[in-house]
Amino acid sequence: MSEKVQQAISQTNFTALDWGIVACYLMISVVIGLLVKKYASTMTAYIGAGRGVGTWLGIATMTGTELGLITVMYSAEKGFKGGFAAFHIAVLAGVVTLLVGLTGFIVVPLRAHGVLTIPEYYELRYSRRTRILGGCVLAFGGILNMGLFLKIGSMFIVGITGLSPEGYALPVVMTGLLSLVLIYTVLGGMISVIITDYIQFVVLSVGIILTTLWGIHQLGWDTIFATVVQYKQEAGFNPFMEGEFGTEYVLWMAFLGLVGCGVWPTAVARALAMESTTAVKRQYMWSSVSFTIRFMVPYFWGICAFVFIMTQAPDLKELFFAPETNPAADPELSPLYALPVYLGRLLPAGLIGVISAAMIAAFMSTHDSYLLCWSSVITQDIISPLRRKPLTVGQRVNLTRVLIVVIGLYILGWGLFYEGGDAIWDYMAITGAIYFTGAFALLAGGIYWKRASTAGANCALVAGASAIFGLEPVRVPMVKLAGHSVGREFSRTEAAEFFSSAQIGIGSVILTCLVFVVVSLFFPDQPAKDSVVDWDQESEGEPV
Repeated sequence: MSEKVQQAISQTNFTALDWGIVACYLMISVVIGLLVKKYASTMTAYIGAGRGVGTWLGIATMTGTELGLITVMYSAEKGFKGGFAAFHIAVLAGVVTLLVGLTGFIVVPLRAHGVLTIPEYYELRYSRRTRILGGCVLAFGGILNMGLFLKIGSMFIVGITGLSPEGYALPVVMTGLLSLVLIYTVLGGMISVIITDYIQFVVLSVGIILTTLWGIHQLGWDTIFATVVQYKQEAGFNPFMEGEFGTEYVLWMAFLGLVGCGVWPTAVARALAMESTTAVKRQYMWSSVSFTIRFMVPYFWGICAFVFIMTQAPDLKELFFAPETNPAADPELSPLYALPVYLGRLLPAGLIGVISAAMIAAFMSTHDSYLLCWSSVITQDIISPLRRKPLTVGQRVNLTRVLIVVIGLYILGWGLFYEGGDAIWDYMAITGAIYFTGAFALLAGGIYWKRASTAGANCALVAGASAIFGLEPVRVPMVKLAGHSVGREFSRTEAAEFFSSAQIGIGSVILTCLVFVVVSLFFPDQPAKDSVVDWDQESEGEPV
């Protein structure tokens, strides 16, 4: 690392007072995990909080989970690169979540079935083999999806505190944070997750409001808009313009808004833990606001970081952007460091500690929910169905705890060694698509289409895994190999841009749905399987 980079990152207002604020919060989180351990004695209590979560606590915990530090970082990266045009992702997420709340699409029938996980529904509607296959695809895509969470969250802490991005600082921070998350998640399960999510919701709310108002006060509205106009022009406001986004990208984001709230397991887990289907619908209607905010505010922070660097920090400008003499060169600093470096310079001591605690809260909130989700899927939907002798309750809880630790060690290693050129949000979208393209077809088709068959479901799960070709380390070699076979050579940049991850994602969704419908029509189930539950919205979503 150059001396200029080290000097730029070290210019932070983070002090011993701020370290104290962060340490106090982390201690509180660990104590909570220890205190609630005695309540996590059954599998339903451990992964479903006893299905006793009310509407308002459900809203708070869903917000705490979905507004994780990884969300803040990848959203800020999009705002930094795309300007106000990135807001379309937030608007689409909010609108789709509201529609899911109004209609109960997918989530209400799932809650009425009383299942603990989505693959459990696969067995009820299709077959045990479908459940096992679905659990494998879900676990693979989901664990791959969260593989960079730990690294990106640790990059925020390194950037805002002024630690060196190279050397031992990043691995040490990653290990320390992961250890804390594992302690209270392993001990308390979903109960500790729900309680800490509520505390994190409060801390996050305060931190978000303070940071946003302070950024506007320091930069000024006129400067913010004028700078975006000057450097990004119309593309900084219109997402349909080719560049950072485009029409295909907007369509891809609309679908992601739907699966993000109605199909993605960590969001659906909150619906399955609600006390009634009516509470589920209320939760989603109110959470549509938080789903919008969870994107829009970090986008705005990324825009503020861009404006700050372009107008007040010339030393950072030359680090985050390629020199004019060589625009094709890679900048010295990743745009992921823009937000933490900006906050470290802008916020005063004390306030920066509160914000850091809020961001670490967001980091831990996401990790505890995801670790619990994927480990419970492996236990409930892969290992248990494969065993002839059923696992006892204690064995299931203990196995889930072991898997939490194993997955935690994986994300530590993956974060340290993975190298890819996609934006973090695009990486997450395409790895998530490995699971949710098939899951969307199976859930929507199984609930609302009588002719959905087991054969169609199994083939759709396999077809959905085709989304992995959108991952940059897979996509680029594939394009280069295809080009070489027809006598055309691509550079890495040209190969990455030949097909975007959004194009491959949309193609994977279309392919999966077609496979599901066609195979179901040609290979129908026996008449006993050809049944669809009708849902009476006035009777708490129970089957009639």
